[in-house]
Amino acid sequence: MIGAVHIGLLAACVVLFVPMAMAGWHLSRNKMLFFSCALFITLAVGVHLMPYFPSISDFLSPSEVISLSSPSNRDSCVSFLHSVVYSDDDDVVKECEIGCGKRLGWDWVGSGRVAGCEFQKLMRSDASDLLNGSWVVVAGDSQARLMAVSLLELVMGNEAMERIRGDLFKRHSDYSITVDEIGMKLDFFWAPYVGNLTELVLQLRRSRNIPDVMVVGAGLWDMLHVNNASEYGSELRVLRDNSLTLLPVSSNLDGGNSKPAPRFLHLFWVGMPMLITTMLNTDEKREKMTTVIYDSYEDELTTSKIWRESGGPFFKLDVRLLSELCGPRCTSDGMHYDGVVYDATVQIMLNALLIESNQKLE
Repeated sequence: MIGAVHIGLLAACVVLFVPMAMAGWHLSRNKMLFFSCALFITLAVGVHLMPYFPSISDFLSPSEVISLSSPSNRDSCVSFLHSVVYSDDDDVVKECEIGCGKRLGWDWVGSGRVAGCEFQKLMRSDASDLLNGSWVVVAGDSQARLMAVSLLELVMGNEAMERIRGDLFKRHSDYSITVDEIGMKLDFFWAPYVGNLTELVLQLRRSRNIPDVMVVGAGLWDMLHVNNASEYGSELRVLRDNSLTLLPVSSNLDGGNSKPAPRFLHLFWVGMPMLITTMLNTDEKREKMTTVIYDSYEDELTTSKIWRESGGPFFKLDVRLLSELCGPRCTSDGMHYDGVVYDATVQIMLNALLIESNQKLE
């Protein structure tokens, strides 16, 4: 870099002073023409040297300053999205629905590189602005349903959410709602097996009606009712290949060096939660959903390369990590966790959307 600057400066001197000297020799009787030529040459040299001085370029590019930060810095923050901590929240009076007696609070780690990323907890108005006019599809098992609950609770408020909670939690059923205030439509599809998710993807592709955001996840039902990790892995690869056909455009979260372009669809994968075998509420679950079997299913998820970090279509929402951090205090059945875990997951997803679209909340 230093060599390039020296060569550039040497070339600048030659390009600048030689013509100026010649101009001064021939145009000494016409000072106006002489200074016009000198100014033109100086500006031309300045333009050619601009790339060698990033600070000058930044100064003349206010759009770079207004954004969250440079795209490269934002992309590097993706790996810190799951760096959260839980704590007792004395300001929250809402009772836990599943595990602990008092709901915990959560936040991102407030030090080091995580703090530098300036992740933001979106309030109702913020989430409404981000998802305004969007079509969101959530599909999967009970973990995906809990994600839908947290997202709707955020954009609708607790009171409105309570009015529809019974309909949303009808056993093994689909659910659809439009939040009229912001024009956001959310469709939940009960799809407990990976094969169900593949069928949904194929249906969307045939209809050519693609949502803006798609949040999916499956594994627990397969583990309980099929209990065959290798078959689960094969189904994941079929889902991966079919989902990739919906994504012809790259994005900021792809991790590549190419210039990102807008995406038509944002895909998220809801990971399986940490299972606490001793707390599972049936003998069948305790027998089939052991730590060894759980790990074999997690291995299939990794080797299937379904996640964006390995070239797949889905951004990973690491519910396993988030539930493990919360621990036994946040679950009563060793499988379904308190709302704080899914609230954190939703906020991670929304911050990933902000990064992808290179936006920042004011």
